[in-house]
Order: sequence, then C-alpha cells, then structure tokens
Amino acid sequence: MNTHTVSRRAVLRGLGTAMALPFLESLLPCRGFGAVSKAAAAQALVAPKRLAWVYVPNGCDMANWTPAAFGTDYELSRTLSTLSDFKSKLLVISNLVCDKANQYGDGGGDHARAYSSYLTGVHAYKAGPVKLGISADQLAAQQIGHFTKFPSLEIGIEDGKKADSDNGYSKAYEHNMAWRNETTPVTKDVDPQSVFDRLFASGIPGETPAAKAIRENDNKSVLDFVMDDAKRTQNRLAANDKQKLDEYLTSIREIEIRLERAKNEPPPPLPDGAVRPETAYDSSTEKKVGISSSSTEYPTHIQLMIDMMVLAFQADLTRIITFPFADEGSNQSYPWGDAPVPHHGTSHHMGDPKKMELLAKINMYHLSHFAYMLKKLDSIKEGDGNSILDNSLIGYGSGNSDGNRHNHDNLPFVLAGKGGNTIRTGRHMDANGAPINNVWLSMLEHAGAHSDHLGDSTGKLSLT
Repeated sequence: MNTHTVSRRAVLRGLGTAMALPFLESLLPCRGFGAVSKAAAAQALVAPKRLAWVYVPNGCDMANWTPAAFGTDYELSRTLSTLSDFKSKLLVISNLVCDKANQYGDGGGDHARAYSSYLTGVHAYKAGPVKLGISADQLAAQQIGHFTKFPSLEIGIEDGKKADSDNGYSKAYEHNMAWRNETTPVTKDVDPQSVFDRLFASGIPGETPAAKAIRENDNKSVLDFVMDDAKRTQNRLAANDKQKLDEYLTSIREIEIRLERAKNEPPPPLPDGAVRPETAYDSSTEKKVGISSSSTEYPTHIQLMIDMMVLAFQADLTRIITFPFADEGSNQSYPWGDAPVPHHGTSHHMGDPKKMELLAKINMYHLSHFAYMLKKLDSIKEGDGNSILDNSLIGYGSGNSDGNRHNHDNLPFVLAGKGGNTIRTGRHMDANGAPINNVWLSMLEHAGAHSDHLGDSTGKLSLT
C-alpha cells in the first residue's frame, strides 16, 4: 500500500471465497506511515454516499398520501405516518411530474410508460424497436460505480414473466426500470438465493473448477469457508469493531437460514382473497426453485431482499440500487396489510370509498416495508458517526399518481436520508410541476456523480 491511499475495503478469505466486510476502523494502517498516510486514513473515515430508488406500482390514494401543508411545520398524512419514526430524515416532495409517461399519441399503456420513463425521462413508443434512454441509476454507475465490486445492483420481487404486455408495449418497458443505454434494459434479480450468492458466495477470480466444485457441493454455510480468517481478523480489532463484525457475520448466517427455510417449507395456506401465481419446482427433489413471487410469500421475500440490500451497502459492495416492490400493473394481493385484494384492480377504484380505503391500506403496507428498510439502515453507524441512512439518498415513489386516472403529475414521492448531511430534511416541499428527473440530477450531484441533463430534465431541483 502506498502512503497516499488507504482502502476502506477488507475481506475474509477461505476456500474459493472472498467475503467483503463492513468498514472497520481498526484495520486502517494509519500508524507509522507519516502525516500523508494519516490524512489518507482520515479520508477513509468519510463514509461513501449511496443512492437507491424504491418503486411502487399503480399509483397511490393521493388524498391519504399528501400532507395538508408545506414547509417544516407540517404533519405527516395518514399514509405517510407509517414513516413517522423517520420524519426528521425525510423530504416529502409534491407536484413532481413524469411527463414522458403520458400518451403522446400512443393510446393506452400508462403502466409500461410510467415504469420505463420514471428513471429515464424518455417516452416509450409502441411502434418500432425497443428504444428508451439511460436511467438515473446507470448514469450514476458510470461515474461512481467503479469504486465498488458491483457498479449497481438491480433487485426486485416480481419477474414479470407471466404478465401480459400493457396495451401492445414490449414487456421490456413494463418490467425494467434500469436502462444501461437506449436499447439495453438491466434485468433485475428477483431470487433471494441468487442475490445472496452474488454478494457473498460467488467465489474469487481464478478459482479452479475443482475448488469451486468442492465449495459448492460441501453443503456448508459460506461462513464456514472464511471462519479461520474471521478469527484471525477478530484478534486485530478493537472492541467496538469486534461487535460490528460479529453482528455482520450473524446477519449473513441468519439470511442463509431463512433462505434454506423458505426453499424447503411447503407453501403455506392461501389466505382468503389472495392470488397465488405458479411456483417453480424441481421435479427431482420436489423442492421449490428459489423463492417465487407467490402472494403467500411476499413478506418473506421482500424482507430477505431488504436485508441483503442493507448488507450490500454496509460492506460497500455497491452504492447504487434499484428496488421495485412490485412491477407496474401488478395484481399482487396483500392480506398481511388487511387488503386481500388485487392491487391493480383496486387502484381502479372509480371513486368507490371501500376500494379507496383498501388502496390506502396497500400503500401503507408497502411503506411499512420501507420503514423496515430505513430502520435497518439507520441502526448501522459508520466511521464518521452518521448512520448508513444519514449517508444515503433513497427515493420512494411511483410513475403513476392516481391509479384510477393514470395521471402522471403530482406524483407520490418521498426522499429518505440526508446524503451525508448535504440536504435539508424534515419538510414538505412543493416542486411546482418540475420533472422528476430534476430530482435525480440533484441526487446524483449530492453523491458525486455530475450531469447537467437526463431525459426531460430542465435543471437540478434544490434539496437544500
């Protein structure tokens, strides 16, 4: 290591395995290297800024979503009260517009357009080849993705394979929110086991086929392969870092156990009103293949994904994540949120108070999982004293506003986190009809990725 650079990265190594660790101050080689190295070590204490986009489909019940007043002296609405524990770390933004989700002469297909234009600001046309534009997350990945093992991470819950196309639009538009360029969507990974393997059990470059076979067929926890190195590392750590490492490794093991349980247990009984898509099975073992998007498994599925997202940020495996809680047009039902009804059908409430109430419950149920995410991120402190949430900017919203009307103005949107204390939170802001891509440009700027234009942006929306 030279005297000018101190890496934040540390890994545990074992048979064909290299597991990334969270930042541990005890491992900084700052002693005995002189003033320059001490400065580099101090710089290493500065936590990275992370960006994430969480998407919810089919719009929201805006009457229950929108706070009554703007400014800092405002009360969270009924729906947003689900996030009350984090009010001081939220920026609620109203009157944002996703204009390119409008028809522009293309007729029906608002779900496909809302999803595809949300991060790109580009209109998707039915006619001609699939063509859109780069999305905000991939623009960020081009500039800051090289700092991490994964330039970006795309995860989700629904794979969209069984869904019909939306009014003649290609499925590429309706089921992908991340786009590397005009013609290349970035497919999300919806299988928790696959995500876990990529993050923690993917082996090391140059691993021999024989070593890989031993590792994959040994039926061990991934931690078993690195435990010797973990013990050696523990001996080098201060007490607080020992606790941090122990908690991190425990979290990984708990996820392994939950993944195994989810794969091996038979499907639970179907709740009244729930919709169960087909689940893939391996005929030779009579076990489920991965974890499906079956409605009876949604809570297990989404919390596994959230927990791995948090660990990916904690270990600095990536700083950029997209995470739709469901795809546009989804008819997932939510009996766990007292809404055992198809989401999409319920969003077309036609002014029916009962359906509107059920839609509000679905909105709050989604937000309860977002609150779970924020709590996990806020519980992990970094070298600068902030939490991971404090050092992140996480946009939560939809490209549809009122799902009944399929309008794309006054979008439901909340920004969580403080971007390393660079934005002013704890308020409700009026965007006055600005394109939502203006928010993306500002988020990128606060994370160190600079661009003056994205899709239909007209500038950066001030977040300070």
